[in-house]
Amino acid sequence: MAALCVGGVARRGWSRIVPVATRRELWSRIRKEKEPVVTEAVEEVKTEPVLVCPPLRSRAYTPPEDLLSRLESHMKEVLGSSLPANWQDISLDDSHVKFSLLAHLADDLGHAVPNSRLHQMCRVRDVLNFYNVPVQDRSKFDELITSNLPPNLQITWNY
Repeated sequence: MAALCVGGVARRGWSRIVPVATRRELWSRIRKEKEPVVTEAVEEVKTEPVLVCPPLRSRAYTPPEDLLSRLESHMKEVLGSSLPANWQDISLDDSHVKFSLLAHLADDLGHAVPNSRLHQMCRVRDVLNFYNVPVQDRSKFDELITSNLPPNLQITWNY
C-alpha cells in the first residue's frame, strides 16, 4: 500500500513535478530487477565418517645391549672416521653436530630426546646416559595396581 509521493521542484521560475517513490518501492524495484540465479543440481556423495582412532603411541623403550657401539658409530658418521680416546667427553656446543647425532640416534633406536631435555645434552656422555635409562609405558596408577597394596586400599579403573 505504498503511495506515490509527488514533490515539486522549482528552478528559476520553472516548476516541475517529480515523482518520488517510497523506500519500499525503491528497494522492491531493485530486488525485482535481479534475475534469479539458476544452479545446477549437484549430487552429493555421502560417505560414512571414519571413526577409527589411531593406535596409542607406545613410549616404552629398552636400551639395546650394543648402545655404546651404536653411539660410537653415529659419532663417526657425524664427526668423521677418527674419534679421540675420550670421545664421550666431546662437547655438543655446535648445534649442527648435536642435531645430526640426536636425529641419527632417534631413527636408529626409535626413541627421541624430548624438547624439554635438549638443553641438558651438552656432551656425548649426557646423550649416552639418557639412552641408558629404560622407559616404561605405564602410569603411576598402573604401577600402584600391580604393587602390593594394603588390604584397605584398592584401585579400580571401571567405576
